[in-house]
Amino acid sequence: MNSKIRLGILGGGGDSLIGVLHRVASSMFDQFKIVGGVFNPKWEDNISFSEKIGIPTDRIYKDFDTLVAEELKLPEAERIQVVSILTPNFLHFPMAKKLLENGFNVICEKPMTTTYEEAKTLEATLKKAKTVFAVTYTYTGYPMIRQMREMIANNVIGNVQKIDVQYYQGWINPVIHDEKLRANTWRLDPEKGGISCCIGDIGTHAFDMLEYVTQLKVGKVLSDLNYVYDDNKMDVDGTVLFHCTNGVKGLIRASQIATGEENNFTVKIYGEKAGLKWEQENPNYLYLLEDGEPLRVLKPGHAYNSELSLDGTKLPPGHPEGIFDSMGNIYKGVAKAIRKEPYDHGEFPTMIDGVRGMKFIECVVESHLKGNVWIDINE
Repeated sequence: MNSKIRLGILGGGGDSLIGVLHRVASSMFDQFKIVGGVFNPKWEDNISFSEKIGIPTDRIYKDFDTLVAEELKLPEAERIQVVSILTPNFLHFPMAKKLLENGFNVICEKPMTTTYEEAKTLEATLKKAKTVFAVTYTYTGYPMIRQMREMIANNVIGNVQKIDVQYYQGWINPVIHDEKLRANTWRLDPEKGGISCCIGDIGTHAFDMLEYVTQLKVGKVLSDLNYVYDDNKMDVDGTVLFHCTNGVKGLIRASQIATGEENNFTVKIYGEKAGLKWEQENPNYLYLLEDGEPLRVLKPGHAYNSELSLDGTKLPPGHPEGIFDSMGNIYKGVAKAIRKEPYDHGEFPTMIDGVRGMKFIECVVESHLKGNVWIDINE
C-alpha cells in the first residue's frame, strides 16, 4: 500500500472557507497527509491554528522562505512533496515559482498569478522542474460536470452551436457602496488582487469551465465591465462576448453585485441535437434538453454515466455530493499524477488552464478599456 503524499499548506488559516475546503478535500480519498505549512502570517496565530486542527507544530514555519529552506534540509523521503497555495492572489506567483525551482509539486488557487506575463514565466519554470502543477478550478471536479464533458465529447448533443455561462454573486454589494470598505478590501486592491476583481475571481471560473466541458478554445473576446464608482479601480460586474476558434459563439455573464445571489453558477451548452444545463447550487442534476422530447434529468452514481463521472462519485444515487467532493476529486487526480499513475486529463486543471485564465482576464480588461472592441486571446 502506498504511503500518503506529504502535503504542506500556505494560507487558509483562521475562518478561511478556502482553507477548510482544501483540508477536507485533501483527506477525502486517504491520499494526502498534512505535515506542515504556514497557515497565518502571525506566528502566534499560526501555531494556535495548527494546534486547533491537530497538525504537529514541529513543521509549522514562521514564513514561506523558512518552510522551503527547512524542508530542503530533510531527506527526500521525509520532506513535503506537494504544497497548496491558498494565499491572496499577489503571493501566488512568487511562492509557486520558488516551489517549482526547488522541486516541489504545487496545487494553486486561482487566478494562478496576477498577470499573464507571470503565468508564462511559471509555465517555463514548470517545464524545467518537470513536477506536477494543478490550478483549483474547483467546479471541474463535480461528477455531473464531468458527465457533461463526456457527453459533449461523444456527440450526444451534436455540434456545439451556443454557449451561455453565468456566474452571479452578491457578496460585494454591501462593500462597494461603502467608501471606506471598498478602499480597504484586498480584492478591490490592484496591488493584491491584480487588474480584475469579478472577472479575475469568478469570470475565470466561467471561462475555464466552458473550455473544459466543450474542449473548445476561445479565440477572441469583447467585454463591457462595470466598476460602479469612479474611484473603484477593479470591476465588480461584467459581460463578455466570445468567439471560439471554430466559430461557435457565446457569452459569459459574471457579477458580484447581483443583490441577493449567493453562488449562482450556471452552465448551458446547446448543440444541434440537444442542450445540456447544470447549476452549481443544484450540482447533482444535469439537464438534457431535446426538441420534441421530455426534459431528462441525469444524476450521479448511475451506470448510465461515464467512467470519468463515476470515478468522481463517492456516494450511492440519491445522496447529495457537493463542493468538498468536487475539490476532493481534483486532489485525487493530482495524487495519481504525483504517483505517476494513469489518469484522465479531465481530472484536474493544469498550468495550461492557469495560463489561459490569465490571458483571458487581461484580454477582457483590454477590450473594455479600448471601448468594447474584439481582442484576440491567442495572439
